Amino acid sequence: METAVLVGLITPDITHDQAYEYLDELAFLAKTSGAQHIKSFTQRLPHPNNKTFIGRGKIEEVKLYVEGNDIDIIIFDDDLTPSQSKNIEK
Repeated sequence: METAVLVGLITPDITHDQAYEYLDELAFLAKTSGAQHIKSFTQRLPHPNNKTFIGRGKIEEVKLYVEGNDIDIIIFDDDLTPSQSKNIEK
């Protein structure tokens, strides 16, 4: 079974509780596709970062966790733009 971390954004239109509800639903979807949810990361921002969806510091936190815990997949709670995907992969 693949392991996954989930990443969500809390914006002014989304409450903390709503963000966690979305992540719970995402964890369920991950499980049904064969991935085990290990950890969730959230960040409060006024809007998604154009380059990396979440901020640079949070990206680094997720990266260190993924590398240190042998995580297979990072799942975001929103669609990423092609440039965001490319920047995150770097």
